Amino acid sequence: MEQKKLLIITYYFPPAGGPGVQRWLKFVKYLPDFGFQPIVYVPENPTYPIIDEGLVSEISPKAIIIKNKIMEPYQLASVFSKNKTKKISSGIFPQKKKQTFLDKTFLWVRGNLFIPDARVLWVKPSVSFLEKYIKENNIDTIVTSGPPHSLHLIGLDLKQKLGVNWLADFRDPWTTIGYHKALRLSNYAAKKHKKLEHKVLNAADTIIVTSKTTKTEFQAITNKPISVITNGYDIETVAKQTLDIKFTLAHIGSFLSDRNPLFLWECLVELLEEIPDFKNHLELKLIGAVSQEVLDALATFKLNDYLNVLGYVSHHEAIAHQKKSQVLLLIEINSEETKSIIPGKLFEYMVSNRPIIAIGPKGSDFADIITETNTGVFFDYSEKTKLKSVILDFYNQFLDGKLQANGVGLQQYSRKNLTKQLVQLITDSEASKSKI
Repeated sequence: MEQKKLLIITYYFPPAGGPGVQRWLKFVKYLPDFGFQPIVYVPENPTYPIIDEGLVSEISPKAIIIKNKIMEPYQLASVFSKNKTKKISSGIFPQKKKQTFLDKTFLWVRGNLFIPDARVLWVKPSVSFLEKYIKENNIDTIVTSGPPHSLHLIGLDLKQKLGVNWLADFRDPWTTIGYHKALRLSNYAAKKHKKLEHKVLNAADTIIVTSKTTKTEFQAITNKPISVITNGYDIETVAKQTLDIKFTLAHIGSFLSDRNPLFLWECLVELLEEIPDFKNHLELKLIGAVSQEVLDALATFKLNDYLNVLGYVSHHEAIAHQKKSQVLLLIEINSEETKSIIPGKLFEYMVSNRPIIAIGPKGSDFADIITETNTGVFFDYSEKTKLKSVILDFYNQFLDGKLQANGVGLQQYSRKNLTKQLVQLITDSEASKSKI
């Protein structure tokens, strides 16, 4: 039986590294199992802040990859400061009070001259290229994945020109995303973002989001059908790991300035003072990009002696560290805007069999997931006493050799099961469109 064609328009795809890659890499892996031929459209010469060549081998051999050149301001801006443009393109912004004139200039240009984002110059050439490709290959359904949300403008134009069935996938929100306020937007730019967001949400046939809060937020803007398909975990071929000898608290992923959990550092300092042997066991293991503000805070709290900064490692190595670290840290910014964020690494954490200490704003969507699956403990930023008590409990279990997590109901978050949900959504969307 001939497989149905599905065109996926995405920016982040191997050899890009980082959590934004995993969602569609895994959907593409399993789509052929459900009768779909994935065709992935990506930039030919992207500016990826993180490269992970190891992920290239995970691309399904059944996928068709098509490419087109992109012109990005980051390529030009890197002439002035390669380090700054790399950080900004990966979402790491300097704190407002510490921003230099160059920082402010980069942020203002990024926020006001490139709307909705720095990949907007790819929209017109992509529409021209894909309009022809879609016609020649008889493609009925397309998916756009953002951020970058400029990719949804490609879907918008193709919808208007060809009437294709269009699913807009939001891995993160648009105008309420955590870093939006850091972009030094003018009133005009802020209004334009809102206008484009409204147009996309009301033109797409189906909208996909990763959290319940984002769904509720979008329902106030559109009457189009919105479905929640979270991120998930895949079966990884990583050898069984020997647990770290130290009492390791491991954070894997970008450790942004605004994620700096001062009350966690305070808890560790107090435990070091109160428990003589704690200093012989504690290790803070930070894997991925770490902001200078976080490093400065750790130095201020005199925690440098317990710090092990490994930097970015391959996805394969990250999975290994998740399985051998004693405790896994999951930290989200303490703000109203981040309640909807469910970090992609949460699901890989959940199947590592290691307990999670999760910190975020009160009412976070991922708090319910952690509680329901029995994979760790969630704390909002006001719960210092509770956090300290749990760290002490985990430490005592570590000393007894009994520290582990016992997750329940995890299968619903497997990548294959989530792809099955996606396929049902595509089928329903096509059926609904055919009735119009």
